[in-house]
Amino acid sequence: MSAASLPLAILISGRGNNMLAIAQACITGAVRARIVTVIADRPSAAGIAAARGLQLPVSVLSHADYAERSRFEAALAAAIDASGAQLVVLAGFMRILTSGFTRRYTGRLLNIHPSLLPDYAGLDTHRRVLAAGEIQHGVSVHYVNDQLDGGPVVRQARIRVHADDTVDSLSARIHRQEHIIYPQVIGWIADGRLQWRDGAPWFDGRPLLQPTVSGEIDAKAGTV
Repeated sequence: MSAASLPLAILISGRGNNMLAIAQACITGAVRARIVTVIADRPSAAGIAAARGLQLPVSVLSHADYAERSRFEAALAAAIDASGAQLVVLAGFMRILTSGFTRRYTGRLLNIHPSLLPDYAGLDTHRRVLAAGEIQHGVSVHYVNDQLDGGPVVRQARIRVHADDTVDSLSARIHRQEHIIYPQVIGWIADGRLQWRDGAPWFDGRPLLQPTVSGEIDAKAGTV
């Protein structure tokens, strides 16, 4: 990237907690990026008021106003492109995007998922992890492709699962890790450390063959 800050479009459906964490990192200068639009697909999303409270540009594109998914995605893409965003960040955006949309933003579309992908793709990850008796859990930042929670994972945070953990306690600890690693990955992109080349992520000038790892449990390889 050049010396200019990286323009971001952030898509939300709910409270927008990750959006707020990213916004704070931008405001403080921890991440050399700026949010040029926040787009919510639900008029009731609490994150709308939160974004406006930070004087961020916000628009609402209710999916319920579109009879066809293709028309909704066309309107969404038009709003993103009009904002000048160079990176699209899904932050609790609960719409499944079609392959046409994801291909349009290949290498410029990020998501965060509350599991150690590729394990536990989909919903209700904390309950499923507890039911399976896992000893670790985590969160993954990944580039988005046309597979549900697919695409190359670039950063993970791992936490230990304690004997007394509940869905709520795991969720709270995972959220804390999300608010660290999501802004961090965006910062890497803004600084040119993380790049999309030849259909794959590169980190510090080398192909990223496995995600970097942080959190309570560090991998022996790939820790940053």
